[in-house]
Amino acid sequence: MSVINGKIKGIQYEIVLADNLEHIDIENFNINKVPSCCLLKDGQYSFAISKWVSPKRTRSYPFERVYNTLNTSKKITVIPIVKDEGIAGDRDFIQWDTISLMSLLDVFVILGYYYIADIKGKKITNQQFNNEYIISQIKKIEKYHSSALHWNLNELKNNLHNVTNKAQESYCKIEKQTGIALHSIKGLDDFKHRISKDISEFMKFSRDKAQQAQIREAQTLQPKESLSTLSKAQITISNYLGGQYFLTVDEILINKNTLFLIESKHSINTQLPSKGDIKDGLLKMILYNNLSDVEIDGKKINIKPVLKLTSTLLKGSILSSDNRKRIQAYCMENKLSKRNMEIIEKLFTEAHLNNFIVKIEHSV
Repeated sequence: MSVINGKIKGIQYEIVLADNLEHIDIENFNINKVPSCCLLKDGQYSFAISKWVSPKRTRSYPFERVYNTLNTSKKITVIPIVKDEGIAGDRDFIQWDTISLMSLLDVFVILGYYYIADIKGKKITNQQFNNEYIISQIKKIEKYHSSALHWNLNELKNNLHNVTNKAQESYCKIEKQTGIALHSIKGLDDFKHRISKDISEFMKFSRDKAQQAQIREAQTLQPKESLSTLSKAQITISNYLGGQYFLTVDEILINKNTLFLIESKHSINTQLPSKGDIKDGLLKMILYNNLSDVEIDGKKINIKPVLKLTSTLLKGSILSSDNRKRIQAYCMENKLSKRNMEIIEKLFTEAHLNNFIVKIEHSV
């Protein structure tokens, strides 16, 4: 399997496909009840806020939510530091590389914790953030005049241990209140011990987990991928913050001295993958589009990002580089809905503005 390395020195990208965000006043704000991303107004202050339902980035399209806020000058995302569903379910911890990626995108991270939950079978569900704490952090960001990078690093250095303690206390209460057995408290103690030393320990802890996940993903074909080849590759992206992102490229193609990094999204029941899937792919395009000093298996190479959308319900294929007449003919041949044609038009515009390729085609 090929190994790709690259660097990101900064982000330049124009967003087109983002949703219009609902406006919420701070007096009516409850992080547990507002949409997954919205615009928050507090007097003279205005933010775009997104929230994660798990610290794990592969669950519930958190990248779509963040993507929808990237057009706003000041962006906040709320991420639970840990989510424990009970012994019968998963327990996920926040990773350094998630925070590093948010810093790279100039997004302020609020490290949240769950403090109440409902029972569902042998698990807990409907976990809710402590809203008062989230609002208190928003108020601090209002008065914070440095960058998201500085805020995020400061939170890791000075507040991560505190939030972990709050999460630990809350899960002990939830376990008593619900009677649902949660994962051993030792796991949280180990996490707290690792991060209490210094940020480098937290980075190592996170990267070990991320690398393990990268290897697993590289060996697996996901249901939402339909590849013309199984040429997956591991890619490690480094940035000036010391962050490293261990990702898996769905498909690669080398033509002369150009490496095509292909992110694939597939649909069986609809003509296009969901907007959540597409925006998840677009966040990868943001990363790939800003890569420099790229090497594959130790050799320098030029790159071209590609977002490939496939469906069993389509006929033929089109590229974002095709002329308007060809694109219109394709839409008519496949009897695409007005909504899907609007998505394609915006998506192709975003591809043109940011110099990547979108390919839409039939696949089984």
